Order: sequence, then structure tokens, then C-alpha cells
Amino acid sequence: MPTSKSKTKLVALMSKPTKPELSRIVPDVVEWLKAHGYQIIADRETSNYCKGLETVARDQIALQRVRFVVLLGGDGTLLSAARVLARSGIPVLGVNLGSLGFLTEVTRREIYTALEAADQGKAEIEERSMLDCQVERGGNVIGSYEALNEVVVGKNTLSRLNSYELSIDGAFVSSYKADGLIISTPTGSTAYSLAAGGPILTPSVEAFVITPVAPHSLTHRPLVVCDNVTIQVVAKIAKEGAFLSFDGQMGMAILEGDLIRCRKLAHTFKLLRFHSTFFDSLHSKLKWGQR
Repeated sequence: MPTSKSKTKLVALMSKPTKPELSRIVPDVVEWLKAHGYQIIADRETSNYCKGLETVARDQIALQRVRFVVLLGGDGTLLSAARVLARSGIPVLGVNLGSLGFLTEVTRREIYTALEAADQGKAEIEERSMLDCQVERGGNVIGSYEALNEVVVGKNTLSRLNSYELSIDGAFVSSYKADGLIISTPTGSTAYSLAAGGPILTPSVEAFVITPVAPHSLTHRPLVVCDNVTIQVVAKIAKEGAFLSFDGQMGMAILEGDLIRCRKLAHTFKLLRFHSTFFDSLHSKLKWGQR
């Protein structure tokens, strides 16, 4: 870790590529940060929009002594950043350039108000739990992933149902015949799990939600479990196979007998929030509970 940066105010910029508005936003944000005494590093996607920025690969940003990351994009960009940054403890200020912006709460008009709050230490740091998932085949770990929203095991074809055997801390819970099974964090409870009929959890709830997708039995309902347990799913799948996805962005093929083991990640993902509450987001983004 460069010692020359340890005593400076270092900030990192990350963004979603191919957003035309970044050609206007990035130079202005860089100018503001420099005027407030910050040294700036940026991922390659962001460096394309402002000459002279020190470029650092995304997976290396977590190794720098960064005060916070300014993320310019949407929720998808933030989900991918979470997998890179969670273990570093670096907080992220998400600026919404996407359509929904449930996690990236700051609008374009609020960028500098939010930056001022972050600079003065007035922004709240909200910690979000994440899933740590391993896939075992024949007793060997063949994949290891992390997710901020959810882990989903689902079928590859439209015509066949798969079966999933669920265990909690080694105790058998149920065998599901369904289109899929979602293991969700509180953050992900407002994403795919909610669309599949799962409950909404506030971010501070220490729990996970297990939600079947279109289950064959009406008695199979979403299940909320404490987040200190180990969740195991064994795939009993049709010959067409199944697919395991993480935050809807990464994934791998699953075969008969594969074991999917999910636990709470030891680290939390830190979000900088400066004005809205979780319920404000529910009201404005999901039109939920409005008077």
C-alpha cells in the first residue's frame, strides 16, 4: 500500500460504462473533489471520461487507503462494486444514473450536497449483510461467490421442474419442487424475492429469506431464518441441469447432487446515506405504503 497516499484525502471513482452523461458529470465531480483537497483514483471505466486521472483496476481499489468511493451508475453497478469492496470496509456513495436507484439513493441534482456531507463526516454509514456461497461437487469446492442481494438456483429450461432439498445447520427442512429457490439478504428482500412473494425486511434485520419460485405445492411459503445459520441446498435436477446465479450478474451451471452452502459473510458492505430512510426508498421507488 503506497505510504505517500496514507496521509492524504484519497477518494475513488467508479462508474457504469457507456453512460453518455458521464462525459459531463465526471469532470465536474473531479473538479469539486480537487477543490476540496482530495487526491483521486478511478477505475478504467471512469478514467475514459476525464484526462489525467490515476487509473486503478477495480479489484485493486479495495487495497488503497480510500476514504470513500463515489459510484456513478445504477443498482447493478453498485451490486458489482459490493463484491469488490465489502472486505475492505470502504464506504460507497451511490449516485443513481439508472432507472430505479433503490440502493443508489443520490440523484444527479444531489451529488454535491451528498459529497459535502461525506466530506464533513455527516453522512450515515449503513451496513448491509452479504452472503458467502460455496458450491461443492463430489466433496470438492468448485466455486466460491459473494452476493449482496441474493443467490438463486433455478432451472435451465421452461418445461421441467427441479427439486431442491433444503437444510438449516444440518437439519432437513423441506424438499421443494419449484422453478427455483432464492436465498436473499435483507437488502435483496426488495428484489427478486419480493417479486416471488417474499417479505420485505429492513436492512438491519439479522436474517435471511428463503423464497421458492413458483413452487409446485401451495404449502411451500417463504421462510425467514436467523443469519447466523448455514443454509444448504442439494440440487435434485432434471437432465437439462440448473443454473446458480449471484445478484443476477454472475453464475455457474449446477449438476445433479451439487451442494450449495450459504453463510453470512464476515464483512458488511457499507453504504453512505445522507438524508433518506429505508422507508423513504420504499415510498418513492416502490410506491409502497403511501398515504
